Amino acid sequence: MARVWIDGEWEEYGDNTRWKEVAAVHQDRYPHDILLVKVNGKLQELHKQVVDGGKVQFVTAKEEPGIQTYFRSCVLLMLRSFYDVVGKERIDRVETEFSIGNGYFVKPTGDFKLDAELLDKVKERMRELVESQVPICKRSVNTDEAIELFHRHKMYDKERLFRYRRVSRVNLYRIGGFEDYYYGYMVENTGYLKYFDLILYEHGFVLMIPRKSDPCRLPAFEPQKKLFSVLKESFGWGERLNLNNVGALNEQIASGRVKQLVLIQEALQEKKIGEIASKIASQPSKKLVMIAGPSSSGKTTFSHRLSIQLEAMGLRPHPIEVDDYFVNREDSPRDEKGDYDYEALECLDVRQFNVDMNRLLNGETVELPYYNFKTGHREYRGERLRLGKDEILVIEGIHCLNDRLSYTLPRENKFKIYISALTQLNIDEHNRIPSTDGRLIRRMVRDARIRGTSALETIRRWPSVRRGEDRNIFPFQEEADVMFNSALIYELAMLKQYAEPLLFGIPRDSEEYLEAKRLLKFLDYFLGVNPEIIPKNSILREFIGGGCF
Repeated sequence: MARVWIDGEWEEYGDNTRWKEVAAVHQDRYPHDILLVKVNGKLQELHKQVVDGGKVQFVTAKEEPGIQTYFRSCVLLMLRSFYDVVGKERIDRVETEFSIGNGYFVKPTGDFKLDAELLDKVKERMRELVESQVPICKRSVNTDEAIELFHRHKMYDKERLFRYRRVSRVNLYRIGGFEDYYYGYMVENTGYLKYFDLILYEHGFVLMIPRKSDPCRLPAFEPQKKLFSVLKESFGWGERLNLNNVGALNEQIASGRVKQLVLIQEALQEKKIGEIASKIASQPSKKLVMIAGPSSSGKTTFSHRLSIQLEAMGLRPHPIEVDDYFVNREDSPRDEKGDYDYEALECLDVRQFNVDMNRLLNGETVELPYYNFKTGHREYRGERLRLGKDEILVIEGIHCLNDRLSYTLPRENKFKIYISALTQLNIDEHNRIPSTDGRLIRRMVRDARIRGTSALETIRRWPSVRRGEDRNIFPFQEEADVMFNSALIYELAMLKQYAEPLLFGIPRDSEEYLEAKRLLKFLDYFLGVNPEIIPKNSILREFIGGGCF
């Protein structure tokens, strides 16, 4: 017999019992399907046998590991169905590239016509497999065998990836005769994957799955043309450089060509910044350059580099930090936990910001405020500004794309820029790297260096940061005049040297350890890059230090 601790009491099960059977006993207590179990703090799949003495927590799609598991499993289901409908011999590749419009953009290529009729057939095949509750089987093979298997199946991204893996074994997942590798856990069978859709979009389609906030309902597809355009451009750069997956990057690093890659990537970003500056300079009415983006996008360095480009074109930029318009701390709103909500628009003295900016637009002299974060009060230190003919304001703040911040300022005077680190690199054609992972690792490294904040604390606060972005930044990103992608293809290979020691420092008995373990496994895919080759003006210097700004 195996005894397990669940919901405050011990329960007994037979020695051959699997977690799926235990979950079934408790399912009626949960509004959403149990997808995984956490046993003594460690995630396990439902096909595993019960562990004697285990302290058990159930995981649904309402939690991050659960929704990640749902997504991976849906990708495998979609691929099996696509290959069933189209036929293996007619398919070159099916790539899961990036998230867009509440879904995930998939680009298939081969000898077939991608249209609504084909997608309907794929969806119908997916539904058949869901209704049949086909087991998602897992097996472990040695790495050399996996490399040979990936080559036979024309999964060349995975073949390259595992040539640089130190592990001796590889876990493969299978639905029927279709087998693939995935970075992370899977559901026990296809019957758990009830909610999905495929929507034809641009040169591919979007795989829709529920959000963590509402696992039993598909969100509406919201096309984001500007975001899609910048993501397509970024992935196009990777394809032209033959560098759109980790295996290809590792080949560049191992062959000693990474310095050239760094220079090319930095040159591409500088060219893009120059194009943005040219667009601003060509419109004399644009006096307010307003920059916004989510955490760890590199807004500060971008603002400096944009200002240099503007100066090279004969303009005189002046930086304005919207944070200097914070209300006094005691007047700040609080969130649902009673903590100060510094990301709410109500934290800013919006009226005074508009008064000052309008006065500057009218040629008046304005004394600018300074917010003292130590005392929590706004101060005036005699910094005065008056805009001349060729002078321009470069304003940075998370609300800059929201017209509620600049409600009295003429639209013709505003030029809005959205910046984010939109990862253009994936692990392989079926395992994507979320941009949020890249930004979290950036923030972790910077917080430890500048603020003395532990990786544990950064991970603990990350969900709150993400909620603020969902509320205050992402809804307004399509309002931007231009978008800038601050991610660099090589950056995770460089950041791993800084992030790994921080992640290893997270105690195993902490709630944040699971996320630390996931990130460590993720970083293990990359060969390292010496940070000395990173230019002093690189956006990455904002996070690792040693920059010129």
